Amino acid sequence: MGFNNYKRLYQSLQNGELVSLVSSYKPSSLTKTIYTGDAAKRWAEKTPSSESLYLEKTGDRNLTVEVLRPHPTLIIFGGGHISKALSPMAAILDYHITVYDDRPFFANQVRFPEARQVICDGFDVIGQNLEIRGHEYVVIVTRGHKHDQDCLRFVLSGREPAYMGMIGSKRRVAIVRRQIENEGVPKAKIDKLRSPIGLKIGAVSPAEIAVAILGEIIEARHLSEEAQTLAGEATADMDVMAYLAGDDLSEAAVITVLSSKGSTPRAAGAKMVAFFDGRTIGSIGGGCAEAAVLGEAREIIQSGGYALRTVDLTDSADDDGMVCGGTMDIMIEAAAAVKWAENAS
Repeated sequence: MGFNNYKRLYQSLQNGELVSLVSSYKPSSLTKTIYTGDAAKRWAEKTPSSESLYLEKTGDRNLTVEVLRPHPTLIIFGGGHISKALSPMAAILDYHITVYDDRPFFANQVRFPEARQVICDGFDVIGQNLEIRGHEYVVIVTRGHKHDQDCLRFVLSGREPAYMGMIGSKRRVAIVRRQIENEGVPKAKIDKLRSPIGLKIGAVSPAEIAVAILGEIIEARHLSEEAQTLAGEATADMDVMAYLAGDDLSEAAVITVLSSKGSTPRAAGAKMVAFFDGRTIGSIGGGCAEAAVLGEAREIIQSGGYALRTVDLTDSADDDGMVCGGTMDIMIEAAAAVKWAENAS
């Protein structure tokens, strides 16, 4: 196959960057362009809504914009009782989890089986093991203010995370903040710290505190000023993107939900890969939503083209008693047939 710019897209997401993928569909061609940085944000601000990826439908061309943000990662400093409750709850919410502690009994995969990464090392050498890339949500729940200070110093030394919160009494938090500020860290950066951590819901037990922390993280993720500005963005399915960044796409089709109306199982931006042998990566909703397009995906793989289809789930919902209904516009495209614009920026 030719040049595969999905590799760059995947790497940009790995680096914590917002990416806009602009696709131009004409009867005989399909061209994609990647935008990052400020250009990605400008495209994001043009998108109609979270229910549609369509930007333009003129003549024989459809122009769509997929605004993708990296999969959220939760970094938990400290492996104690709160972390033990927080990690599995965050996994249910589909966060990628990293746990960091300096005690082998607390920092191990048996204690945190749902974590993608468990690091056992000193809090004074975090920089040797981790990098903050911008899409991380950082929770500091260590056993003492000295370790809190080491963690906070590391977090504030680099790229600003999507969220940072630290547990502790007002006195303990004040001590840490004052010491960090005395080291020359700008107060404006320190003021981004959420502490005492978590929503004020009267949480007492470790599990309740974990719920309060996750509530605050969800709030920061979806209700922040930036989140409201980029309302049409979707979290990238990194398993799908990892496959598309590979070297051989000849036996695969990419299926993307371009718009949705009504109570559909997935919203605009949902994406999956379908293989000629029937395997899939990702999902556009399962059941009837996928059954309606998987057969055609095999034909698209063979023809090397693409097709725009509307999937109507209303009748299936009535007949089967399902909650989901509505309609979805879906694009099916041969993964190997994509042409990449030379002016990708």
